[in-house]
Amino acid sequence: MAINVVLVEPEIPANTGNIARTCGSVGARLHLVKPLGFSIDDKHVKRAGLDYWRFVDITVHDSLTDFLEYKKNNFPDANMYFFSKKAKKRHVDVAYRDGDFFLFGKETAGLPEELLNGDPEHSLRIPMRDDPNFRSLNLSNSVAVVVYEAMRQFDFPSMV
Repeated sequence: MAINVVLVEPEIPANTGNIARTCGSVGARLHLVKPLGFSIDDKHVKRAGLDYWRFVDITVHDSLTDFLEYKKNNFPDANMYFFSKKAKKRHVDVAYRDGDFFLFGKETAGLPEELLNGDPEHSLRIPMRDDPNFRSLNLSNSVAVVVYEAMRQFDFPSMV
């Protein structure tokens, strides 16, 4: 089973490094959509990912438009899920499938509104307390929560 984690314009190198480590540990593919707020050669990205980078299948896309075209041409039947605190549906309320794409937006702004509004059925949120003092979870934590829910649904394939 393989899922695809897509980071749209990530800004913080340590988050991306941590997400790469999570992807490597479960066999998920990682897609990075430019512009990136750092170089993937950045020492902070590598440090956060430790020595897991060699285990991660990474594809870098020049823009969100390029990524969407790539997905349409290569994986037309795969679902795309958009994660945002603004979504109505919870991340545990869907049955994930092999090959699904999980899109996460940049740390300071999230995903573009047109993605969320264009497909509310595939827009999902991770529940958190209803308190204006808590804006969102950390990006790398959010990815881990969603990825491990998918792995749980798949009964943790090839994992001990």
